[in-house]
Amino acid sequence: MAPSAITTRRASNTTDLALIAAFAALVTACALLPAIEVAGPVPITLQTFGVLLSGAVLGARRGFLAVLLYLVLGAAGLPIFAGGSSGMATFTGPSGGYLISFPFVAGLVGLLVGAAGVLAPRRSLVTGAPLIFVAAMIGVALNHAAGVVGLHLRADLSWRDSWNIDKVFWLGDSLKAVAVALVAAAVHRAFPGLLRSGRPTLGAPAQDTVDA
Repeated sequence: MAPSAITTRRASNTTDLALIAAFAALVTACALLPAIEVAGPVPITLQTFGVLLSGAVLGARRGFLAVLLYLVLGAAGLPIFAGGSSGMATFTGPSGGYLISFPFVAGLVGLLVGAAGVLAPRRSLVTGAPLIFVAAMIGVALNHAAGVVGLHLRADLSWRDSWNIDKVFWLGDSLKAVAVALVAAAVHRAFPGLLRSGRPTLGAPAQDTVDA
C-alpha cells in the first residue's frame, strides 16, 4: 500500500472515531436533559432523538458504534442514562428493553438511509427528508417493540398493560423522527460525504464507500 493511501486511511479512521465519540456525547446530552414523567415506569426523554440522528447521519456501522459506546460508558458507571442513572442494573429495569435496542435502532436507521439513496449532493431537503423520516419511524418501531418486551419481562406486566404504557410514547417519538429527518437531510445536503466512511466533504460528492 502506498504511503499516501496509508495516510488517507489513518485520517479516515481518525475522522470516524471523532464522529463516533461526538455522537455518543450527543446521545448523552439528550439523555441528561430534563425528562417528562408520565404514568408508568418509563420517562419521556430526548435519548431517542440522539439515537435516531446518530444512525441517520453516520450510517449503520458508525451509528451503531456511537450508541454502543454510550451504553458501554453508562454500564461502566458514568451517570449518563436518563435521570442520571448508570450501571448494569439499568439494563434489567423496566426500561431495559428500550435501552438495549438503541444500538440496533441506530444501525437499522443508518442502513435504511444509506439504502434509500437519498443523500446525493444535489438532492433537495424536501425530497430527502420524507425518506429519512420513514427510516427513522422503522427504527422507532423496533425500539418500541423491544420496549414492550422489556416491560412485559422486567416489570411483570401483561402484554396489554405493556402496550398501554408504550403507546404514550408514540406521538413524541414520531415528532422526534420528523426533527431527525429535517436535521439529517440538511446535514447531508451540506456535507454529502458524511454518510461515507472517511472525511466529510462540503458541497461535492465523496468517493469513499457508504458506511452501511
